[in-house]
Amino acid sequence: QVQLVESGGDLVQAGGSLRLSCVGSGIAFPIPTMGWYRQGPGKEREFVASITRGGTARYADSVKGRFTLSRAGVDNNTVYLRMNSLKPDDTGVYYCNALGASQFWGQGTQVTVSS
Repeated sequence: QVQLVESGGDLVQAGGSLRLSCVGSGIAFPIPTMGWYRQGPGKEREFVASITRGGTARYADSVKGRFTLSRAGVDNNTVYLRMNSLKPDDTGVYYCNALGASQFWGQGTQVTVSS
């Protein structure tokens, strides 16, 4: 059983910052890749960022230069998404994702950016 627990979502004004956290547990850890996806109102779920156990991160073009993803913890089971210069378009439910032999999802945390 794998569990991903997210936290850090909130209501913030445009231009503000938030940090999301995701802690993973279960037999799949250490797991090769962890990251975040998001789903805005009326939109499909989309990739935001991911990071390997070795620390190689990649980002969606829409968040490059504003979001930073890092990984830490026992068996690298924790990821932090630092989000700066937030825009209303960043509003959505953010889902933690872990990818190895199987793929796992968290329950999501709401981020709302007001204009």
